[in-house]
Amino acid sequence: MAIPPTKNLQQASVKNETHEQFDPSAPPPFKVADIRAAIPAHCWVKNPWKSLSYVLRDILVISTLVAIAVFFKNSSWVWPVYWVAQGTMFWAIFVLGHDCGHGSFSDNGNLNSLVGHVLHSLILVPYHGWRISHRTHHQNHGHVENDESWVPMAEKTYKTLDVMTKLLRFKVPFPLFAYPLYLWTRSPGKYGSHFNPYSDLFAPNERRYIVTSTLCWALMVANLIYLSTIIGPTLLFKLYGIPYFIFVMWLDFVTYLHHHGHEEKLPWYRGKEWNYLRGGLTTVDRDYGMFNHIHHDIGTHVIHHLFPQIPHYHLTEATMAAKPVLGEYYREPKKSGPIPVHLIDNLVRSMKQDHYVSDVGDVVYYETDYQMIGKKLE
Repeated sequence: MAIPPTKNLQQASVKNETHEQFDPSAPPPFKVADIRAAIPAHCWVKNPWKSLSYVLRDILVISTLVAIAVFFKNSSWVWPVYWVAQGTMFWAIFVLGHDCGHGSFSDNGNLNSLVGHVLHSLILVPYHGWRISHRTHHQNHGHVENDESWVPMAEKTYKTLDVMTKLLRFKVPFPLFAYPLYLWTRSPGKYGSHFNPYSDLFAPNERRYIVTSTLCWALMVANLIYLSTIIGPTLLFKLYGIPYFIFVMWLDFVTYLHHHGHEEKLPWYRGKEWNYLRGGLTTVDRDYGMFNHIHHDIGTHVIHHLFPQIPHYHLTEATMAAKPVLGEYYREPKKSGPIPVHLIDNLVRSMKQDHYVSDVGDVVYYETDYQMIGKKLE
């Protein structure tokens, strides 16, 4: 029997009213253990052979793309396609190295370290330096002072920035090239380098790891310099340099949107209001269309943040199992077409209005510097 239109409207009204009353900063009525219990046991199993098969696949694709570009190097139409495809594949192998850093690649620490160093060094990322700072990010996600990745600035810190720094930080496309600078200097208000074993990022017993990763990074740089003497710097720049910057854009685009730019303002925490679960629930899943599988489902980010030990090939299933527990604390990602162009609006809007958080308060939301943007947003 058909439901009367008036009843449909009443149901929609109740649903909208309930949604409007939902407070994303309210302590959730469930615990981390409740989410964990909802996820099937096999989702936690790490298969090193399966993980290695993804590495082999990505390396084969990268090698094939290089061979095609070299063979057709005099055809101008080949290069733009190559740059986008290869930069995307650089991002894909970064994600696999990222899994090594979390230990979700395998249960063998030596294998994780070996594969992580190879994959990250290939794209000029210091494996252990990044692994440790990224661990800090996961352990403190959603915390204003202690988070590490795209952490919000307190108003007093924001007001110390000069005009150029604000431009580079908040005017698209400049923030999409921030990652190499972040590796060397971190974010405004934070100090240290991912290459320096004596940086504030690392404990004394971690310094030897940083030395190892920095040496691997330097070896890759030396190999690139040597290769430029063989094939010439122009061809090397076309084969490696431009894809590297495409990879950096992917990295900054994805990592930013997993913590910013949602249609509704999401909280950040300080002090007694912060805990691991509440911080993790401020992360956002994203749909990247045809790129979801290419970059190993990194868009399924909420469950990844809460349980980084889950291999990437189980994240989608784990998310589906956890959604009934998460309820409104899970924000269904907007479905994408083949190319996730809809996310550009999220990025631009967030960069335009999410500038700083209040110096006081244990539950805070991004605020806007209207003077910088020149007008008040509607």
